[in-house]
Amino acid sequence: MNKKRKQNLKEARSLQIWNVIYDIIEVVLSLIAGFTANSSALIGWGLDSTIEVISAGTLGWRLHGEIKGLDERLVAKRKMTTMYVIAISFALICLFISYDSITKLMSQETASWSTTGIVILIVSLWVNPILIYYKRMYGHKLDSPALLADAKDTFICLYQTVVVLIGLLLVKWLGWWWADPVAALLIVPYAAKEGWAAFIKARKIKDNEDIE
Repeated sequence: MNKKRKQNLKEARSLQIWNVIYDIIEVVLSLIAGFTANSSALIGWGLDSTIEVISAGTLGWRLHGEIKGLDERLVAKRKMTTMYVIAISFALICLFISYDSITKLMSQETASWSTTGIVILIVSLWVNPILIYYKRMYGHKLDSPALLADAKDTFICLYQTVVVLIGLLLVKWLGWWWADPVAALLIVPYAAKEGWAAFIKARKIKDNEDIE
């Protein structure tokens, strides 16, 4: 391994570490704010962010493994386990968000205003584009499909942030009580799609069709 690639790997690994730290803060604050304000959208967004923690942490571990020259088959085995965990997590998130949102739509429950929730959403609108930029940069430098895919996931998270923020503001400014659970339900199709993709990825690795 040449010196430049090793340096890029270390910098990309550091990026993932910072990504994990930020996502953990995001998860904690959004879930606290979501349950306090009875907001399906904030809770769903926070739960979805837990997958980002798993994904970023796993990718950081894989980059560390390449730096240390870890055996490829061992990396593939751990990646397979992680993909199964992500798939199951997404399935549970879909079930919870769907049940919670539909229940609130039927009972016409209204989410309360959450300053903490709004603040963390706005901060994420600033942080995520920075993460996307650097993930893409190192993805191209290292010719890493995993980093480029992770950048795509972060972009989708950015989209979800906008949707959740709009939902909360509509509840506050226009009194549209249904905007919060509807915003939460908009997360479900993405979560289902990504969960299925993680499951297929895990099966391919198990069958030795995709060892990256």
